[in-house]
Amino acid sequence: MTAVLRVFADPRQLGDALAREILDAYDRSEASFLLGCPGGRSLRTTYSALAAHDRDLSRLVVVIMDEYVDAPVESHYSCRGFALRELAAPLALRPDQVWLPDADDPSSYDDRIAAAGGIELFLLASGASDGHVAFVPPGSSRDGRTSVLTLAESTRRDNVATFPAFASADEVPTHGVSVGLGTIADARALRLVLHGEDKREATRRLLALDGFDAQWPASIVHDHDNAEIWVDEAALA
Repeated sequence: MTAVLRVFADPRQLGDALAREILDAYDRSEASFLLGCPGGRSLRTTYSALAAHDRDLSRLVVVIMDEYVDAPVESHYSCRGFALRELAAPLALRPDQVWLPDADDPSSYDDRIAAAGGIELFLLASGASDGHVAFVPPGSSRDGRTSVLTLAESTRRDNVATFPAFASADEVPTHGVSVGLGTIADARALRLVLHGEDKREATRRLLALDGFDAQWPASIVHDHDNAEIWVDEAALA
């Protein structure tokens, strides 16, 4: 199978549409609504659009994909810090509504997700040069679960663009705790977002595939029965 492709004029239009889809799914749910979320640039317009709706999201649980090992929350690259700034504060979420994996007990994250009923919708972004999702590097198992991983050198280079305060890839931490592809694939729906000229090659590589390829982890979307790839015109050019 292959994921459905949806094309938007620009990141703002994409973010507005995806925010509406998230809120529609939230409104159809009755219990806790688990939303898988990446940090970084790709979903920023979606998060901003969610906040602009000024909705009561007291049942929302933000399931952050990953975190650098031993990252101080105040550091510019901390995924927890990103979640607090970009999600918790704008959406008026309680501390218990933001989850992150624990490097000291990675497997407990999958247990916690399962006990809460599973992730309804997993938002994904793709590494520009190697197709990584979260910190999952090329060559990873389709069935992998939350674990502590060594970041691929290509991923560390991509992270310099994601976090411009890094002077070079040498400053990027070498290890992170991350959900696995199996964790992602268990979600009821997947939406992978790519926008901007710097994601053109990643978009081309992904759309050239018609199934999951372990060497391009973002292709997990091609192995799921409710997955879509959302791109803007700049990424598709």
